[in-house]
Amino acid sequence: MRGPLVDGPWLAAHLRDVVVADVRWAPGRGYDVARISFEAGHIPSAVFLDVQEDLAAPAFDGPGRHPLPSPEAFAASMARAGIGDGTSVVAYDDAQGSLAARLWWMLDAVGERIALLDGGLASWAGPLETGPAEATRRPGVFTQRPWPADAVVDAVEVQRALAAGDATVLDARMPERYRGDDEPLDPVAGHIPGAVSAPWVGNLGAETGRFLPLGQLRARFERLGVGSDRPAIAQCGSGVTACHDLFAMRLAGLHGGRLYEGSWSDWVHDGTRPVATGEEPGDPG
Repeated sequence: MRGPLVDGPWLAAHLRDVVVADVRWAPGRGYDVARISFEAGHIPSAVFLDVQEDLAAPAFDGPGRHPLPSPEAFAASMARAGIGDGTSVVAYDDAQGSLAARLWWMLDAVGERIALLDGGLASWAGPLETGPAEATRRPGVFTQRPWPADAVVDAVEVQRALAAGDATVLDARMPERYRGDDEPLDPVAGHIPGAVSAPWVGNLGAETGRFLPLGQLRARFERLGVGSDRPAIAQCGSGVTACHDLFAMRLAGLHGGRLYEGSWSDWVHDGTRPVATGEEPGDPG
């Protein structure tokens, strides 16, 4: 596989060489609606993976609304989908990669090969296949591996990094949620004091819906305060769309990014933690 990003023509030529994972989902739509969308039309041979059912533990059974599943549960989900050790995977969604990036981060974190389909389902020019979401592939053999300690952080580490100034904390949510103008999912609006607004959509061309050229991506993150000597911690509402920023940084050659697993939903779960509003990051204390 030629790196972490592939286009539609490449995928069409390599469908037999990879497992294609459809990661369609949205808050409030639920598993059934996502499954119905899959069954109505998906890339041929694709398997269906649901963010809540397959890529997360139950809400607050860990930090935040979408805590990472146990290594055992994740391995079981991958095996059911026909993804085994060493399987090459291409993931897509209908949300410009903001959901599929979660699967990319998870598989990449445990050393597996995965790419995103640039532009998602909209970039697929070939015919669609219909049929049930239940995996039809032969189950894979996926070895349980712990989430790497150097890839995931908690609220304590976020506070420490902000106080020490040795990492840039990026907030991948939309600007209105960062500012605190609107909060549709969590009980408190605003952002972590000191975190910088880095909405995931900024990684994409406004007209194409595809990832920006690598030089533009690197320049974007450097403007936000990320560099080879200053790594990033990415967060969002619950640790899903933050993976889009981590993926974009990887494309841009900026390594060492870490995921705040529980993100904003975990931060405000503890009412003693400070909250900032407005366009400025605020004082991390």
